[in-house]
Amino acid sequence: MNVPLWPLAGLFLAISVSAHAADAAAVYSKGGANPAAMACATCHGAEGEGMAAAGFPRLAGLSANYMRKQLADFASGARANPIMQPIAAALSREEADAVSTMLADKPQPQVERIDRTALVDGPGETLALRGAWDRNIPECVACHGPSGTGVGDAFPPLAGQSAQYLSSQLTAWRQGTRKNDPNDLMGHIARSLTEDEVTAVSTYFAGLTDKGAAK
Repeated sequence: MNVPLWPLAGLFLAISVSAHAADAAAVYSKGGANPAAMACATCHGAEGEGMAAAGFPRLAGLSANYMRKQLADFASGARANPIMQPIAAALSREEADAVSTMLADKPQPQVERIDRTALVDGPGETLALRGAWDRNIPECVACHGPSGTGVGDAFPPLAGQSAQYLSSQLTAWRQGTRKNDPNDLMGHIARSLTEDEVTAVSTYFAGLTDKGAAK
C-alpha cells in the first residue's frame, strides 16, 4: 500500500517551525546556549517594548534585517556598547536570526501619519518635519518615513522609542562613538545639531502616540 508522504512532510515542517519559534522565545526570555548571551527580556522587556526609564530601546516591530545588522555590528565591534557587545558576540548566528525574526513579527505602536507640510511648533517638530537646510540637515521624516515610523531595513522607526534612547544615539554619533551608519549620514546630521536640538527632536518623536504628536 502506497501512503502519500506529503502530509507527513507537512507535519515535520510544522514541528520544525514550532521548534524554531520556541528556540527564539527561549533565547529572548532565558538567554542563549552560551551563558554570556543574557536574556534579551532583562533589558528590553517581556514583549520587546523596551525600558524607557533606563534608555533600553523597543525592539518589537523593528525590521528583522536591521536587528540582524545591529547584532552583527555589536559582535564585530563596529557598533560600540559595553552591554550589547559581549551579549551579541555570545549569540550564535542561528539564535540572532531567530530572535530578530520573532521580534520583527511583534506589533509596532500605532502612530497617526503627520503630513510633512503640517504647521510646526517648536524646534523638535521643525527638525522632524522641515529639517534645517541652512546647515544641510534634512528633515528626519525624509529618511525615517511619515511620523518617523521607519522605512525598510536601513531606517528604523523613531516614533515609539524613548527620548533617552534617541538622545543617547544622537549623542553617540555626535561624539563619534557610533559609526555604523551608511556614508556617515547620521554622523553628519548629529554633529550639526546642538545639544538642545538633540533633546528637542528626541522628545518630539518619543511623544508620538496613536493620536499623533503629544503637545
